[in-house]
Parts: sequence; C-alpha cells; structure tokens
Amino acid sequence: MGTEAAGTELHDYSGVELAQAIATGVTSSREATRALLDRIGALDGPINAVVHLDEERALAEADRADAAVAAGEALGPFHGVPMTVKDSYATEGMVTTSGAPMLAEHIPDADAAAVTAMRGAGAVIMGKTNLPLFAGDIQSYNEVYGVTNNPWDVSRTPGGSSGGAAAALAAGFTPLEIGSDIGGSIRIPSSNCGVVGHKPSFGIVPLHGHIPGPPGSLADADIAVGGPMARTVDDLEVTLDVLAGPDRWSTPGWRLDLPPARPASPVGLRVATWFDDPLCPVDADVANALQGTADALAEAGATVDGAERPFEFDAIVETFESLLMAALSTGFDAERLEHFAQVEPDSPSHRSMRRAAIRHAAWLRLHERRLQLRRRAEDFFTRWDVMLLPVLPCTAFPHNPGGADRTLSFGGGDRHYYDVIRWMAPAGACYLPATVVPIGLGTDGLPIGVQIVGPHLHDRTTLAVARMIAAAVEPIGTPPGF
Repeated sequence: MGTEAAGTELHDYSGVELAQAIATGVTSSREATRALLDRIGALDGPINAVVHLDEERALAEADRADAAVAAGEALGPFHGVPMTVKDSYATEGMVTTSGAPMLAEHIPDADAAAVTAMRGAGAVIMGKTNLPLFAGDIQSYNEVYGVTNNPWDVSRTPGGSSGGAAAALAAGFTPLEIGSDIGGSIRIPSSNCGVVGHKPSFGIVPLHGHIPGPPGSLADADIAVGGPMARTVDDLEVTLDVLAGPDRWSTPGWRLDLPPARPASPVGLRVATWFDDPLCPVDADVANALQGTADALAEAGATVDGAERPFEFDAIVETFESLLMAALSTGFDAERLEHFAQVEPDSPSHRSMRRAAIRHAAWLRLHERRLQLRRRAEDFFTRWDVMLLPVLPCTAFPHNPGGADRTLSFGGGDRHYYDVIRWMAPAGACYLPATVVPIGLGTDGLPIGVQIVGPHLHDRTTLAVARMIAAAVEPIGTPPGF
C-alpha cells in the first residue's frame, strides 16, 4: 500500500482527501498516522508545536480504522484521519494541561465535546498542540512546554492561543485541528501561519470540556467559541458540520439548520470592506494585500464598497474589550476582583482590571449595548453579504513574552500590546462568524490573512467567500523547509 498513485506526500493531503484515500485503499490509516508521527519527530524540534504524543494509542486506533475499512463498515467523514488537538480540549486518557503547571499531570477521564465529535467522525487523535497559559495570550508559550515558534520564521510567534495548532498545520504535522477563540485565538494564528480558520457564530459549537473554565466546569464563557482550523476551506466546512450542534443541555430539543451560502460565485456577491482605522492602523503590506483581495473579487464580478460601516470602530472596540475582560473575570478570585475594582484606570492594564471587576448590573447594561450593535449589524447585512476586515494590523511579530503593559510596533508607531487585537471586535462582540484565509506574503516573507465576517449564523456564506478568495489570489505555498 502506498501513495504513489495519488502523486502527493501524505502530509500534503487535506483531511477530506486523506479520508478518501484511506476509504479507497490508496493508503491506510496506519500508514498515514505513522508518516505524520515520523514527520513530527523529524521536524518539530525547532517549532515545538506538538507538545504531547500518544503514539501507541494512535496506531492502535489507526489499526481499528483500517479493520473497519476492510470489513466494509460505514465510515465517517474523517475515518482514519490522524490529527492533533489544541491542549485546551480535554482528551480522555491523554494529558491535558492548558499550559498550566498545576495541570501538568492532569489526565481527563472524558473527552471534550469537540473531541468526542471528531472521534465520532472517525478521526485518530495523535496528540496535543501548544498554547499560552489557560489560552490567555496572543502568543503560545507556557512553563509546562515552553515556546512555540512560527514555521515561517522561528524568531516570530505563530500567534495564540491556538498557536501550536496553526504551526502544526503549516508545518504539515496534521491536516486538521480544533481551535478556540474568544479574542482572536483561531483567527490570529491562522493569519500568522498562513492556514485557514473559522470562528463560528457564537453558540453553535459546544465547548464543554474546554479549559478554561476549570476541569469539570459546565458553564461556557461569553464570546468564546470552538471552531475548525485546517489548510483548505473544504476541511473547515466539513469539520464545522462535525462540530456544530446542541450542547449537553439542549440536545433533547435543539436542532441546527444553518442557512445556505449566499451567492455561490463572486458574480452578484456584495462585499463591504473596512481596512483601516486610527484606533488600529495597519501596516502597508497588510493594507496592500487586503486591497488586492478586494480588487480580485471585484474583477471576478463582486460589488465591492469601502464606505459603509455598521457602527463606529471606537464603539465596537470599547464594547468588545469590556465584554472580553468581563468574560475572562471568572479566572480571578473574589479578593483579586475586589482589588481590580479599586485601581485607578490610568493605564491600559488598569483599565482592563476595572473591566474585569464589572458588577452584574453594569454587565447587563453592557450587554444591552452589545445587542444594539448586533441589531445594527443585522441591518447592515441586509445590504451586504460579507464584510472584509484585517486580522492583524501587521504580520507575525517577534516573540514578546511579559506582562500586561507590553508594547508592539505597528501602524507606524509603538502601541499597547493588546491594541493589536482590535480588529477581532466586530465579530467577537456581535457573535458573528468569521473565516480567515491567507491572501499573500509581506515583504518580510510572512503570511497575511483576511477576516471574512458575515451575518449571524451565516457561517456557510463566510466559508463560501473564503473559497472564492482562495481561488482568486495566488497561493502562498508552504514555509521554507516544510
């Protein structure tokens, strides 16, 4: 058995392609799993994307998958496909740390809901990928497993918090990943590493078993979503279908029927663009790549306009940053929150502390503000099918660990570290779907992505437009050496 007939190395297959190759006997699950395990062993050293492997169990699962093929059993969409999983998702019998030293030996007795779904689709879970402590940074480093580097340039971050996932995809260690996103944790690494990622509409992918919250917790955080990461849009769409559905509470009566994509080709597609703002100015390379993408869609028949906005940027950023810190406040004890409530909001970090200490009545007023913005977005998307936004204002930045008052250089100056995530605000605050696809390389040779935002629950539309963009722009290829 081998892959010569396919004319493609196993690590180059997409998840859908690999499942088809396994089902038709072009290769086997064991051969594919062994090939990816060997590739990780040979190439991951300088990247440190895959931080835990369970080779024996993965190969045993691959053998069972091959036996099912031989027996003519019904096969799931990813039957026998080996993959890794972000280490914030609980994996039964496999260490799950979320980057926390206190969980360095934590072995869950049950899978997270997303992992259960992927196993149900036939996937073989090989191991776990790195992230920051409790998924709480836009870089990927922790005291348990160390720093993950970007395969395009090891002096740069792959992003966070799904940085190990994105790096593993870019390096050809896995065809599929499950990310999570509250402040850009799927979107930012996807852009930095030149892969594709989808932040679903809020609430359609169950997050039970994700850390944070603490192991065993049942509540989901506001804004937070789980979603697919891959190298092809087809894989994103199939994986979303696998992951999406009711949570543990709603299963008896809740069903999901996402609307079909709006225009299936650029002809007739209505595209709004929002590519710059003084609150988060973008570098020239990013601006040029974004405008080139809009021009390519227009040349293919889309109506493209950069003038109309659903809301003011400062309004959505303020709402998002306040809701984000409120959502993250569950990680702090009462004493810490009381301290946060007393600090003077005289610096970016102190303003974040005050937002984390928000009282419930204030949160309800903030939530009402969010709903008013959601209504404006709803009206906006009656006139436009999607809105294109930057992911980041810059390409992947150099490693920059440290405290809350770090700075980054972008948009022509030094700015507060977390200002870089402000383009995450429209989709995050308004619960909207957002798909990221690479659109080019900067003059530094690093990937640039675009964020495709659509109406609530119109995930299939943002995915369809991502497919159109991928067909309209030049592919960026793979990282040098991978």
